[in-house]
Amino acid sequence: METKVSKVKVKNIAQSAQKLRLIVDLVRGKDVNEALDILEFTNKKGSLFVKKAILSGVANAREKYGVESEELKIKSITVDGATTLKRGRFASRGRHSVILKRRAHLNLELEVK
Repeated sequence: METKVSKVKVKNIAQSAQKLRLIVDLVRGKDVNEALDILEFTNKKGSLFVKKAILSGVANAREKYGVESEELKIKSITVDGATTLKRGRFASRGRHSVILKRRAHLNLELEVK
């Protein structure tokens, strides 16, 4: 029997991949309810994006397979870098400095236990 997997991709999250990986490392391999509890009390901006992705994966699994969140576990979760927006800013003494606005992609797979 094939494993039941629900996949979620969130693209162009307005946060750097390095900062988002800190949150992802907290929930990797955990049960969905445990991961949601951890994210609820994590005081980081990225926890909102990861939490929304997990809830979307739970909704996908409920529609496709008819399972609830208690039966789901995080199979894999990764963060990849996305395109970087390059912006400029005037600096002192007539110079110009570059501001890099980094973005990230989030890939999530939930499986039925």
